[in-house]
Formats: sequence, structure tokens, C-alpha cells
Amino acid sequence: MERAEVDRWLEAYVAAWKSYDADQIGALFSEDVRYRYYPYDPPFEGREAVVRSWLGEGEAEGASGRDAEGTYDASYATVAIDGDVAVATGTSTYFTEPGGAVEKVYYNCFVMRFDADGRCSEYTEWFNKGPDP
Repeated sequence: MERAEVDRWLEAYVAAWKSYDADQIGALFSEDVRYRYYPYDPPFEGREAVVRSWLGEGEAEGASGRDAEGTYDASYATVAIDGDVAVATGTSTYFTEPGGAVEKVYYNCFVMRFDADGRCSEYTEWFNKGPDP
């Protein structure tokens, strides 16, 4: 992977999160992806499981909750690449309401492995909540 490819993937990741479109989300990941919201949890395995968890469907422990439209934004950038593994950092910002004040900011680090088609096949996220604004 090249830095520009990973940065494009990260932009598509944010766009898919904002859209909550199953096809956009699924296009990011390989069929056999292993996805962890927390490094110590067992992974969600397979594209369909990841899409369902992003959409807030099912009762999977550790799944993401669906965020209200217009109440979040994010910016991530590649910081390191080693072959098919990339590391990115950035922020996820949440607002009190669409157009409202910043409520909280999370500082993120993603470790990702990509397949030959540029889809993410392994994903692990680390994040910390920043100080209250």
C-alpha cells in the first residue's frame, strides 16, 4: 500500500460512516475481514458482520451504536506503512446537535492490513477521549 491509497481509504471510511450506507461500508472491507473496535475484544469476522455492527443491527457485544446524522465528524491520516500494514491517527468529533457545540473529541489510532484489492482485511482501533471542551 502507498500512503495516498491509505489516505483515500480513510476518506472513504469517513464518508461511509456519515452515510450509513451498507454498500459503501462493505466496499471498504475484504470478505474475510477481522474488525476490532477495541484491541482486547474478539473481532467481528466477515464483511457482513462488520456492516451489521456499523449499522447498529443485531445484539453483538462491542458493536458500535449508530450516531445521529450531523452530530459527528472525523479526520484521519496515515502515519506509517509497512508492506500491507498501515497505521493512521486522527480525531472523531461529536457535537451536541447538528451544527451545535463540540461535545467530545476522541483521539484515534487505527492499525490496518489491506488485501491485494485495497480492501481492509484486519482492523483494530485504539482511542482515548480528550478533555472536555
